[in-house]
Amino acid sequence: MGKLIYLDHAATTPVHPKVLEAMLPYFSERFGNPSSVYTIAQEARQAVETARTQVAEVLGCTPREVTFTSGGTESDNIAVKAVAFAQQKLGNHIITSTIEHHAVLETAHALEKMGFQVTFVPVDKYGVVNPDDIGRAITDKTTLVSIMLANNEVGTIEPLSDIARVIKERSKGRKIVFHTDAVQGAGSLDLNVDKLGVDMLSLASHKFYGPKGVGVLYIRRGSPFQTWQHGGMQERNRRAGTENVTGIVGTGVALKIAEENRSAFVKHCTFLRDRLIAGITKIDRAYLTGHPTQRLANNASFYFEFIEGESILLNLDFEGVAASSGSACTSASLEPSHVIMGMGIPVEVAHGSIRFTLGLENTQEEIDFVASIIPGIVSRLRAMSPLTSEKR
Repeated sequence: MGKLIYLDHAATTPVHPKVLEAMLPYFSERFGNPSSVYTIAQEARQAVETARTQVAEVLGCTPREVTFTSGGTESDNIAVKAVAFAQQKLGNHIITSTIEHHAVLETAHALEKMGFQVTFVPVDKYGVVNPDDIGRAITDKTTLVSIMLANNEVGTIEPLSDIARVIKERSKGRKIVFHTDAVQGAGSLDLNVDKLGVDMLSLASHKFYGPKGVGVLYIRRGSPFQTWQHGGMQERNRRAGTENVTGIVGTGVALKIAEENRSAFVKHCTFLRDRLIAGITKIDRAYLTGHPTQRLANNASFYFEFIEGESILLNLDFEGVAASSGSACTSASLEPSHVIMGMGIPVEVAHGSIRFTLGLENTQEEIDFVASIIPGIVSRLRAMSPLTSEKR
């Protein structure tokens, strides 16, 4: 294969040509600061509000409930901290799961050091949160529940509407805010906030063919919220700082395109995903991770016994294939992925995890090529692994 086969769309996506086209004028002739009053500035202000409306239409909310941030990590941080501190006098208990993105987990750990109590609810072998576990964890001090819409590593989709129902039943008239990190869901899943039953929702533009450095935080009207970033009055005093007009414009267009193409995207990626899963699971001691059906259309994740995911990635890269490992080794950590471990996969094989995430530009030819080279890579690596002779 002469060109790059990119199968890491959960990490980031290329900017859609129509998104880039919409953004370009705001780098140059429409460069105004949207907080100023003259014409060029008000053109920028209008562009931001147009994007806000585009996002609101996809989420099924009002534009006033949409706040723009610098990305998914900031959106998650703001959501968790803003609610925790706004309701601190009413309670200091937060509930999340063991397989959340680090943007939520590390924020929760930081709050623990500040005196908050956090319950980390476990998941089953497929990475699914049991709504009843959420219900059992709720106390009279609980103010926030944060559960991701779909897992970034294994693709498992969480039962948010059922969790929302349990929260409502157990809240007994108190306000328990329900936040979801929906970063991996755009373009694949329905993001209507009322159907999901959430009060806050985080997105990152570069996950759905938009620009990097831009995020979205939906905040349901009336939700308790303490401003976390101070300065000017931008974003209705929720997030100070001059708006990234260019990025915001791109985000609005990208999310609109993603929603319009969602059905085609899901159909295309599901076909390729299932083809890849069928090919790779034929390999001896290769296993699918995540839920077999309740998973993102573009996510195929596996672990291979007796070898490390990093070694597979290097061999794939040599063949022109870009994928990622479920292991945190690429972040200079020797610990396996907290997601894989949270699903009960033994530590001795957890390092052998690989994630392939597909996009619209991927083809059947590419998938068949990857499926054809993986067996040889696995065989070579196992031949060199001291674990193979010990375990088999």
